[in-house]
Amino acid sequence: MTSLGHDDALSGVAASDARTTELARRLEVVQARISAATAAAGRVDLPGLIVVTKFHPAADVRRLSTLGVRDFGENRDQEAAGKSAELADLDVRWHFIGQLQSKKAKSVAKYAYSVQSVDRPQVIEALEKAVAREKDLTGRHDLECYIQVSLDDDAGAHRGGARPSEVESLAAKIASSPGLKLAGVMAVAPLGADPEAAFERLAVVSAEVRANHPEASGVSAGMSQDLEAAIKFGATHLRIGSDILGSRPAVG
Repeated sequence: MTSLGHDDALSGVAASDARTTELARRLEVVQARISAATAAAGRVDLPGLIVVTKFHPAADVRRLSTLGVRDFGENRDQEAAGKSAELADLDVRWHFIGQLQSKKAKSVAKYAYSVQSVDRPQVIEALEKAVAREKDLTGRHDLECYIQVSLDDDAGAHRGGARPSEVESLAAKIASSPGLKLAGVMAVAPLGADPEAAFERLAVVSAEVRANHPEASGVSAGMSQDLEAAIKFGATHLRIGSDILGSRPAVG
């Protein structure tokens, strides 16, 4: 994660537009929260920041890239594919974080650095085939895959994801699939639930995965409203949208 101080975040944007200045200030506030939460948790490793840009224009991604942001998250393939094509000149990484239909795997494999919402065997099989095709065509790197874990009592009822009891079989399948790299686990805290309790459960699942797959050390957890709880329980990646970008643009 890129760490920006006040002067660094705002340097070079005075001659830019007001939106860039706004984004720089918002980014600085979020990074201060991340630093404070990391220190409070007794950690020295800052989690990586993935800025979720869904429904926001490609121009905002370009602005944020000038502020040092490299990682961006999208949850709809059509929008992600369009932005990645429009911004092909930027050195950024795209993370697909939405529920993925198997039929979209071919498209996602063209631009995604990671897929953070793997939750069933069919998706793994589709991604394996799609990545193999892209490797032949473009020589792309292995695709990082996170298993989305449901932390709801009824798996998938609200936020999506696999049941904790299903995670190991999915992990083994990803680990044995050429072109795919088992990166770790991902989750969203259940609506209305205590995020600390939820992310504590995710930490247990992560430890179980690492016991058999030591390389799968990633824990993608935490959004604008609960990043402190996620950091407390070991998040290595945070997915932050509204606190950096503001409200979604009006449609129409």
